[in-house]
Amino acid sequence: MKMFVSERRNKILQLLDEKKRVTVKELAAHIGVSEATLRTDLNKMEEEGLLTRTHGGAILNNDSDHETSFSAREKKNKEEKTIIAETAFELIEEKQCILLDASSTALELARHLKHQPIRLTVVTSGVLTALELKENPDITVILIGGVLTNRSSSIEGTLGLSILEHVNIDIMFTSGNGFSVENGLTDFNLYEVALKKELVKRSNKIVAIVDSSKIGKSSSAVFAFPKDIDVLITDNPSSIELSTRLRENNVEIITPILN
Repeated sequence: MKMFVSERRNKILQLLDEKKRVTVKELAAHIGVSEATLRTDLNKMEEEGLLTRTHGGAILNNDSDHETSFSAREKKNKEEKTIIAETAFELIEEKQCILLDASSTALELARHLKHQPIRLTVVTSGVLTALELKENPDITVILIGGVLTNRSSSIEGTLGLSILEHVNIDIMFTSGNGFSVENGLTDFNLYEVALKKELVKRSNKIVAIVDSSKIGKSSSAVFAFPKDIDVLITDNPSSIELSTRLRENNVEIITPILN
């Protein structure tokens, strides 16, 4: 069966994560496409900062924005994610139903909510997020069902979406591998993107919680266009040009001040 481009590139990243270094010939044998197609993929992925090209192949970037290990991503820009989470909390009201995706920034928001005396229903696709929130007796946690992703603690696929027929999502808090005015929120995992697209459709308000290292970057697939996003919370004051373009797309931008 023919792979989508996003599926193929996700497979390349999975193989790189396992081996740290691959050749084009190895990739061709694993994925079943031509070496010319794979060279095009690798060149594009290098432009996106996902890997480094070598003679005849590629190596995984140690400091790449893409690290398939959730624990590795979670450690990046920890302080920024914490202040973004605290700012996002200010948008939440008592007795609302909110949705948290499986991002590391949403996990920080869950850790903040864990200690708050607020009655909420929280729907999430993040296993670690659900485990954090179960400690708060005032919060009802609904975990979306589906396939548990290897090493990321996130649910993939749309198998569990029927649960959303029974709840009304007031706000969805979501992040991605990149955010740009041109594309909106993007991610590299096709199956996780498919779920996020459906979650966006079912939410009344979308709040993007994105640390500044991801601003201006794009990944393989879009799950929320600028027109879908109501608020962007990021840690670094944006350029005048970016702020203007966001306003033109009716996106409110909030940039908390870091200590």
